[in-house]
Amino acid sequence: MPITPTLQFEHTFWSRGLARVAGVDEAGRGAWAGPVVAGAVILPRVSRVKTWWLNDALRALEHARDSKLLSPAQRDALYEPIRAHALASATGLATNDEIDALGIVPATRLAMQRALDALGVAPDALLLDALKLPAVPLPQKAIIRGDQISLSIACASILAKVTRDRMLIELDAQLPGYGFAQHKGYGTAAHQAALAELGASRAHRKSFAPVAQQRMKDER
Repeated sequence: MPITPTLQFEHTFWSRGLARVAGVDEAGRGAWAGPVVAGAVILPRVSRVKTWWLNDALRALEHARDSKLLSPAQRDALYEPIRAHALASATGLATNDEIDALGIVPATRLAMQRALDALGVAPDALLLDALKLPAVPLPQKAIIRGDQISLSIACASILAKVTRDRMLIELDAQLPGYGFAQHKGYGTAAHQAALAELGASRAHRKSFAPVAQQRMKDER
């Protein structure tokens, strides 16, 4: 059975007087093409953490989970409720060119920083899925598989995934033939075949090995 995310980690910060806790997560870190997108979500503080879904403001988020455990339809159905019921929410991205220039981990941190900057409400503390932000002078906790156990991080993962998927669907119309609408830039057999046939596009991450190897073949 999938683990149900809770607000226990959020409560740890709330109990220290840190009321605005931002959950942060990314989508697209391992893809071969397109940006890496981060989401940031600050949920309202609740008095009864163990029964948070009874709170009127959060009831619509009862089915929020790690975005990878949800179908596209389930993620889409949660996107607007998350934005409506969060105290603040935002997304940020780093482009494929920035990924090539900086490396994927620094670019992921850049996307997360941009999501936090776009919140409009300054967070007091951060909960992140595995990756800390050393440049951000806030109390923070990086949690392995945080998108499965923290509701704030799960909601951030949904915003990031839905936003990025929509971007890749738009990119598919701009760059037909690669199948971006289907594989969203990830390394599927169909994507590999398209790379072999068409070569790398402007949206591909040239520093990623499968793309770099294909470019070397094309240059021979």
